[in-house]
Amino acid sequence: MEPSFWLDAIGQRPARPALSADLSADVCIVGGGFTGLWTAYELRRADPNLEVVVLEARRVGFGASGRNGGWVLGRVSGSVRAWERRAPGGARRMAAAIQATVGEIGAVVAREQIDCDWHHGGTLTVAQSPVQLERLHALAAAQRRALGDDLADRVLDAGELAARVRVEGCLGGLYNPHCARVQPARLVEGLAAAAERAGARIFESTRVRTIEPHLARVTGGSVSARHVLVATEGYTADLPGAHRRLVPINSSMIVTEPLDDRAWERIGWTGCETLLDGCHLYTYSQRTADGRIAIGGRGVPYRFGSRTDREGPVPERTVSQLRRRLASLFPALESAGVQRAWHGVLGVSRDWCPAVVHDPGTGLGWAGGYAGEGVAASNLAARTLRDLVLGRDSELCRLPWVGRPARAWEPEPLRFLGARGIYGLYGLADRRERQTGRASALAKLADRVSGR
Repeated sequence: MEPSFWLDAIGQRPARPALSADLSADVCIVGGGFTGLWTAYELRRADPNLEVVVLEARRVGFGASGRNGGWVLGRVSGSVRAWERRAPGGARRMAAAIQATVGEIGAVVAREQIDCDWHHGGTLTVAQSPVQLERLHALAAAQRRALGDDLADRVLDAGELAARVRVEGCLGGLYNPHCARVQPARLVEGLAAAAERAGARIFESTRVRTIEPHLARVTGGSVSARHVLVATEGYTADLPGAHRRLVPINSSMIVTEPLDDRAWERIGWTGCETLLDGCHLYTYSQRTADGRIAIGGRGVPYRFGSRTDREGPVPERTVSQLRRRLASLFPALESAGVQRAWHGVLGVSRDWCPAVVHDPGTGLGWAGGYAGEGVAASNLAARTLRDLVLGRDSELCRLPWVGRPARAWEPEPLRFLGARGIYGLYGLADRRERQTGRASALAKLADRVSGR
């Protein structure tokens, strides 16, 4: 069985060969997920003379790229305040760039004829209580102040929201048109094939042991290259000397069995927008192309020592939590069957802002820290890496995430205690808000401790 429903659905395919000798290239990319594959694709299209090699420890899409919620979301993690600290107008520039990226990816999907259930329907954030609605209104107002009306989410009242999807007890919400629904494993496989057609070479079952300037060593071989780019996202913690760069945070998902027409008539959701709820410990959902609902969130947030193995079964408690949350959104689905559950890790930097870094002297570069919003952000990061590697003086290279890695996370056991404690505070804040109907200060405390 593959690590996710998405990977199961595309079935087995012949494995690509492993690297078992020494070779040289212009660019060696470590990691065969979205960041690595987009970078390979963009580099080869920009300069077909470049020798580009991708090294993947398992199979392409094995990590977060094949396990995520299938949201191509035009939003980049990190607070407005954090981006403004990096550069005046940084928040607006990042927002404009990532929103445009959704259309950029859609154009590649069409050009390369990638069959990935692409549907550009936007995204909804829903409020089921007055305190959630107040929080969403405040968020939209803050976006308008920092980003302008053209880049901010649009506020929907209860009637406008119900016309799109009928969520139980929903009082209103936000709508952002810059999001597409995809089957992520199909997208990553299609992207890998497109990169190969462009001339990149991909090696699977090739675990990188060490990375040095101009060199990546694997078991039984090595790649010497002018540029070595690390694109391992949540699995960066497995690399020697990098275990505190990004924290691997867990997220779990379930997917229902196909729902019948009667259920969909009660739910609506004909626009297939992606769906986020208004809790602090939120869940994210999509209506799949074959008539299911995939919902994610919850789970054990972090494992001691930044462990990244997530191939075992999802705890039944987590599955039950996600089922209950689905039923609270759509009571008609209380008895809906769950076909599959899975989990994986995503990379989070200490300030919750992703970064793109490249040192022309050593040739070393990396991108990541998307904090769960990497399906779109990986494409923007890849195009930024492309321009940095090629020495272009582009607008992408002047975005505030370039050359700004966050400080390292705390050592253990502080990392473990902090991650578990923050998760507990958000959960307690949700419970208190349900009991009192008032905003909880515990969530603000969790934000400060986490660095969000």
